Amino acid sequence: MLDVVTGGAGFIGSHLTRALLKSGRKVRVVDDLSTGTLKNLNGLETSFKGAYELIKLDIRDTEELKRVFEGAVNVYHQAAIPSVQRSIENPLRSNHVNVGGMLNVLTAGREAGVRKVVYASSSSVYGDSESLPKIEAMDARPLSPYAVSKVADELYGGTFSKIHEFPTVGLRYFNVFGPRQNPACQYAAVIPKFVTRMLAGQPPVIYGDGEQSRDFTYVENVVNANLLAAGSDASGVAVNVGSGERYSLNELVGFLNEILGTAFEPLYEEPRLGDVRHSLAGIDVARAEIGYLPEIGFRDGLERTVDWLKSDTALLEAVQ
Repeated sequence: MLDVVTGGAGFIGSHLTRALLKSGRKVRVVDDLSTGTLKNLNGLETSFKGAYELIKLDIRDTEELKRVFEGAVNVYHQAAIPSVQRSIENPLRSNHVNVGGMLNVLTAGREAGVRKVVYASSSSVYGDSESLPKIEAMDARPLSPYAVSKVADELYGGTFSKIHEFPTVGLRYFNVFGPRQNPACQYAAVIPKFVTRMLAGQPPVIYGDGEQSRDFTYVENVVNANLLAAGSDASGVAVNVGSGERYSLNELVGFLNEILGTAFEPLYEEPRLGDVRHSLAGIDVARAEIGYLPEIGFRDGLERTVDWLKSDTALLEAVQ
């Protein structure tokens, strides 16, 4: 059976692609390589010969997407312009790719006869609501163009499920981390950024007082949520995918000091626009709708991530 992963050369997409291939599925990756890299897909063409295919394509090309989706059972839509900060600096591009691309995926998928679209949403839709945990019954309160784009994606997904009876499930990711998350990017996520600085003998930089907290979610948990969503009867919903636990950035530095055997004190700088103060996923709805429960804990995930970053000497040299 054939599945398609858009953004399959990216961080989450490449993990999902590997998991699908290992389960015996054929996988067609769609990626324009604007943020994803071929390095993330190294070895797949040889290890899964005949089952893996990469097509370089912009998801805004509806007609080409329809041809690519022909014969696919499920589409896992991971392609997007990530980063809150990037969307603030270039909101037009974020909207064109994240919203226009989502609509193209839904349109092409429906016309091609795809069974289901599972797509990436984000915890950023909750904005600065002080209520914890974040639960799906809360109103959306986006604080950035990126968050606005994810709200729009969910509205389109739900609308297509209702008016066309086309099954979709959105997954609201909470601070995903793990191997192959690029620390060299200008908009790098906090964990790989902290680890690479500390490995280079430099203190991590925190924007704010460090007491802001996050529900850090290991990437294997996210992959499992995608597979569960595709196999479930859920449709027209968006559910939280997190760990159900939260840690402050100061606590994160403490954990990393323990793992690395260091004693760094962070450098504190001014808070950034659009950043949310606290985040924690309520995962009861995800458990009920798709059977999701996190399997890899935060400390275990951190140790795996550190081990991977240590092993990639070329990446560490590029960052330094």
